[in-house]
Amino acid sequence: MNDKNKIITGLVIFFLVVLFPFWFNLIFGTPGASTAPEAELTEKAKEAENCVEETQYMRAEHMQLLDQWRDTVVRDGKRLYMAEDGGKYDPSLSNTCMDCHSNKVEFCDRCHNYASVAPYCWDCHTYPEETE
Repeated sequence: MNDKNKIITGLVIFFLVVLFPFWFNLIFGTPGASTAPEAELTEKAKEAENCVEETQYMRAEHMQLLDQWRDTVVRDGKRLYMAEDGGKYDPSLSNTCMDCHSNKVEFCDRCHNYASVAPYCWDCHTYPEETE
């Protein structure tokens, strides 16, 4: 077992290299990565006081809700969504969501860029012109 020291040294170096990103992030971290960006609401959204569903639900599950809307509208032909609070909404990204959240760059893109996701919504849908 003359190679015992070489093997142990190799394993130590291997684990240091593999675990380096974790230690680096733990020590230095990424500035501003602990909180998601807050999007500014439009005046219409502020007046509405609530979204289609609760804010926390929408932040976490909006893509699943949009997929559900797509399936019920396209496959089942149902054009009415009943929210948990009893509200009735048109299941439409362009007409319902973008009506209050009209600034795509400020509202959608900020969070999607933060989360490093590239949704395919805009492959089919058009969005309103950006407002300043």
